[in-house]
Amino acid sequence: MWQRQTTPKSGEDGARAAGQMAYNLASMTVTVRSFAKINLGLRVGGAREDGFHELLTIYQTIGLHDVIGVSVNRGRGIQVRCADPRVPKDESNTCYRIVEKAMSSLKAKGRVVVDIEKRLPVQGGMGGASSNAVAALLALERVIRKSLPAEERLQIAAEVGSDLPLFLVGGTVLGVGRGEQVYPLQDLPRTACVVLTPEVGVSTPKAFADWDRIRKASAADKLARGARLRPAGPPRACPELVEGAAPPPRASSAKLTMAGASDRMTELGRALSAWLSKSYSGAPPSERGRAENLLLELVRAGIKNDFEEVVFPDYPELSEAKCALERAGAKYASLSGSGSTLYGLFASRGAARAAVKKLRGHGWAARATVTLTRREYWKRVLV
Repeated sequence: MWQRQTTPKSGEDGARAAGQMAYNLASMTVTVRSFAKINLGLRVGGAREDGFHELLTIYQTIGLHDVIGVSVNRGRGIQVRCADPRVPKDESNTCYRIVEKAMSSLKAKGRVVVDIEKRLPVQGGMGGASSNAVAALLALERVIRKSLPAEERLQIAAEVGSDLPLFLVGGTVLGVGRGEQVYPLQDLPRTACVVLTPEVGVSTPKAFADWDRIRKASAADKLARGARLRPAGPPRACPELVEGAAPPPRASSAKLTMAGASDRMTELGRALSAWLSKSYSGAPPSERGRAENLLLELVRAGIKNDFEEVVFPDYPELSEAKCALERAGAKYASLSGSGSTLYGLFASRGAARAAVKKLRGHGWAARATVTLTRREYWKRVLV
């Protein structure tokens, strides 16, 4: 939603104001929605020379969002305002960094104020900070009535953070490289979704460090045994959902095994290709049947989030939350990004609403939403 607020001027002041560039107009504000994302599968590859890791994932935008307001007045500097004390207000904030780069590239002048209304969890794995930055960039361009070329906009976004470029595409997006190389895919059908956010904050740098540690330990173990390790399979169902299932081993004693980084990337790539090709082939059945088939295909493909291997042992409540989503009827449940948010995909909005009621009854902070196609995403951001 775009909202402009301007203070009218009259007489000589009005004539002088009319001759100024847009960024010199007083009290002009543009407000936009800043949507969240979830990851449909996330495979972590080896560390790169630049310190990042190779990633392979499918991003999907969803209807939950923050609200970002941007105003540009006379003066200099950038101010970030947010009532949530966990959100940084200095140069480390992604909104600050992208505005600074954009103002330089656009050769614009003025004092920029970015207001962030947080509705998404902080450190939740839903791309909130990245989405905020892209929303701030889009609002800034509207305020100063100047736009960056598409390629430069993507380049600036990638420089600020790996997740940013996906929010310049929206809908269903393939992410590779360190996640910043994005390719729009044919949109998946609008699907009901339940988001569950336990009260823990997961550090993404620590999750990567833990991942590297277990990879090195597994590689050393493989070398010592002289035998090839089997690739990690799809996540097990919660024991409560499998009749007669034995209780799982304690997370702290579970042995993590994995194949080489390149093999594992190829493995998920094949699973994603098979899943997507089935989803997009043939004549589409009814909307309900297509959504149901899509979710079942996702489960059968064995698509998973690698971060569950390292985050769940440190935060058992996240593993419990995933099981809670599955018990509530989710056809597929997963950690989003490095967490702490988990999501479940449901066959219908009615099933999602019923799940939210059940989950809240057991003390979980759950919210129902839907996935957004690319068209829906841009319609709701830019209108």
